[in-house]
Amino acid sequence: MVLPTRRDQAVRALLTHGLLTDDQPLAALLDLRGVQEAASALHAAFDAVTAPGQPVLHTFAVKAATLVPVLRLLDGFGIGSEVASPGELALAEAAGLAPERIVLDSPAKTGAELRRALTLGIACNADNPQELARLDTLLPDHPGHGPIGLRVNPQLGGGTIDAMSTATATSKFGVALRDPGARDWVVRAFLDRPWLTRLHCHVGSQGIALDRMAEGVRETYELAEEINATAGRRQVVTLDIGGGLPVNFASDEVTPSFAAYARLLAETVPGLFDGRYGLVTEFGRALLAKAGTVVARVEYTKESGGRPIAVTHAGAQVATRTVFAPASWPLRVAAYDRTGEPSTEPPVNQDVAGPCCFAGDLVAIDRPLPRLRPDDLVALLDTGAYYFSTPFGYNALPRPAVYGYSVDGRGPAVLTPLRRAQTLAELVEEAGGSL
Repeated sequence: MVLPTRRDQAVRALLTHGLLTDDQPLAALLDLRGVQEAASALHAAFDAVTAPGQPVLHTFAVKAATLVPVLRLLDGFGIGSEVASPGELALAEAAGLAPERIVLDSPAKTGAELRRALTLGIACNADNPQELARLDTLLPDHPGHGPIGLRVNPQLGGGTIDAMSTATATSKFGVALRDPGARDWVVRAFLDRPWLTRLHCHVGSQGIALDRMAEGVRETYELAEEINATAGRRQVVTLDIGGGLPVNFASDEVTPSFAAYARLLAETVPGLFDGRYGLVTEFGRALLAKAGTVVARVEYTKESGGRPIAVTHAGAQVATRTVFAPASWPLRVAAYDRTGEPSTEPPVNQDVAGPCCFAGDLVAIDRPLPRLRPDDLVALLDTGAYYFSTPFGYNALPRPAVYGYSVDGRGPAVLTPLRRAQTLAELVEEAGGSL
């Protein structure tokens, strides 16, 4: 007998509680224990390599899950928030995060956004020389501001997904260190601004090799050493090393692990962990992806050109990256029967289509899966980050409900609402009308 997984029990609970209906044929699930396990793994990985008492602030990249209950949950697990817009900052505030647990990064901060950050006392990483010049004029009016850093781009090259590569020669992020005169300018910028005490880099993302991520951290560390040596004092006291650990979307295995990355950092940049620098991390996808599942009802099945097609309610509106860039963002699909049990039908190559009104709205193409039938369910796996939390408004499809789930082994899964489904009235109001 094969025991049901936590995910299987949660899918069954959706049906038991009547949460997949004609009005709401799509829902999302987040494994709360899985989130806790990921947070614990991150803490343990860095605890194993840092010096005793070395300050480390792990933050979550809010863009990966713009859900207030999730930010509050992560904060309870010792993970702060990295925000990149006024909206994301408002979400972190709504979740109750203390200012010292919030870091602001963005390449396009307005004067109002900077003034707000300085007033709150949150950490802020400037992106470019013009932003530093703007801060020069704002700081005299904000003596109680939080830590301020500068983002640099070591220009190490891209990975397998161009759009996710932040350290290319022409990246829009940070000060490009290998451009003529740039490194000297950065050193001088710090010497001229005693309040500039952090360096920030973010090299990693999906498709970036771990050794390249570690090399970016090494170059940032060496720049901090150069600045401090030139200044004759410890001016740079904190290194924000970003996040971007890639995720394995091919199986349930968690790889690469936080522990493997922390060990690689310790080998590549041993001085990073000797206690002289505080550290900040900004992981997103790696903390939540594995914990998430999108569940949709199969509405119809048909054949076209001899290929079976299952038309479901999960498409580009939740799996935007997979639909538009399937080679870079493939998702596993699990099949369940209409009772919520894993399907035992023989596998058949078939397409899994979404509800959006364009031909390319497909989350799986010619994929061997148990033969799907109307009222069966499809589950899009590893979708806890960037999928259901940041939906695409195509065809004015309402945002689905999101439920956290807990399974203790002694009973059915317990579902906790994290976000209720958007109503049609709310959707119309958002579009400037009323029902």
